Amino acid sequence: MDFQVVVLAGGISKNLSPLVSKELPKPLLPVANRPVLSYVLQQLEQSNLKDLIVVVEGEDAALVVGAWISGTFIDRLHVEIAAVPEDIGTAGAIRAISHHLTAKDILVVSGDLVSDVPPGAVAATHRRHDAAVTAMLCSIPVSGSLDSGSSGGKDKAKKLGRYNIIGLDPGKQFLLHIATGAEIEKDARLPKRILRAVGQMEIRSDLMDAHMYAFKRSALQEVLDLKDTFQSLKEDVLPYLVRSQLKSEALSNRTPQGEENGNEKVTSQNNQVFVSRILANASTPSFHDRSSENPDGSAPTRKTHKCCAYIASSSSYCVCLNSIQAFMDINRDVTGEADHLLSGTSSDPNNNIGPSPKLGTKTTVGPHCMLGEGSEIGDKCQVKRSVIGRHCRIGSHVKVVNSIVMNHVTIGDGCIIQGSVVCSNVQLQERVVLKDCQVGAGFVVTAGSEYKAESLARKEK
Repeated sequence: MDFQVVVLAGGISKNLSPLVSKELPKPLLPVANRPVLSYVLQQLEQSNLKDLIVVVEGEDAALVVGAWISGTFIDRLHVEIAAVPEDIGTAGAIRAISHHLTAKDILVVSGDLVSDVPPGAVAATHRRHDAAVTAMLCSIPVSGSLDSGSSGGKDKAKKLGRYNIIGLDPGKQFLLHIATGAEIEKDARLPKRILRAVGQMEIRSDLMDAHMYAFKRSALQEVLDLKDTFQSLKEDVLPYLVRSQLKSEALSNRTPQGEENGNEKVTSQNNQVFVSRILANASTPSFHDRSSENPDGSAPTRKTHKCCAYIASSSSYCVCLNSIQAFMDINRDVTGEADHLLSGTSSDPNNNIGPSPKLGTKTTVGPHCMLGEGSEIGDKCQVKRSVIGRHCRIGSHVKVVNSIVMNHVTIGDGCIIQGSVVCSNVQLQERVVLKDCQVGAGFVVTAGSEYKAESLARKEK
């Protein structure tokens, strides 16, 4: 399919501290005891998109990620690891590796995307429309925004998060307007020139940018060269391409200068409204078709580029691991309602238990849990809606609820862990109580300690 794939894997993301470290960069954070990056790579492999550039922020992180990919996907994918400076941004990362891009079309995927949507479907839509860019859009996760993570507990029903305002043509093929990260309140406003240009537009606030884009390489390169201050594909490059396709069309419609900055009020109801501004006969072709000929029927002097949308099914799973809360949500989902993303890990659909864990007497492991290989749990313990990593040692009378425990963790007798993340090689001594905490790798929590909503980590030397 002559596509080059760029996976933007990230590095040591500051907003995921203390979960990430030099030894465990973001791409290797475990989701159901598998590195989050493995979910994207597996989807690409299944779509027969095997020529990849994996971009990692930081030289040290790139070495660690590269070693893992080499050991896991050997003879399955052709992967080139590219290290870029930290905090360079998604557009900056593409700009930094642009000399490696040679194919006609480029598929850019976020390495923290956990989804069951086949990337090949986005690539095929892009090719079918000969688009400058095709953005994948998905329904907003029930637990909150794809971009902000989700709020926990009682706030889930109250906090709407920060969403996009997206304008589509009636056929839901072309992306006509996008306002990123806009807070949806009572109403929003659209410039009149946009409505004049497109004639008819459906405004959606129930869709999210899913951080997967297919670009025509020439269009992407032109924007990155022209706008050297652009740092984000989502917030800078994509909106720019969408705006520029409409600006040229507004000029061809000779929109009066006085109306260029006018606004049309759009009322948001039930997260979806339909705005109809018909300026011509209903049978008029789409603005992309109209732009292919001049008003007098003569040969075109210019043709607008196409910005397209691939809208994933509302039943699809699509979440980015870009916050601690999102990390917990995705682990919960992948061992629960989205367990189809796990392939062959267990014959029991409710419990994914590794090949050799040892459970003590009167110990119960509830539905939607995962126990890693080689872990041991003592007597009279309870594990509910949690993921336990590999080779953990858990004492007696321990409760683990709604939590993620990574590899090689030691938990003493009588500990209670609720709503928390415990990183690898942590030692919890007897009778420790953790509620809504994060414990960084290698940390020792002394006996009898109680913490609530704390981040515990070793001081860097």
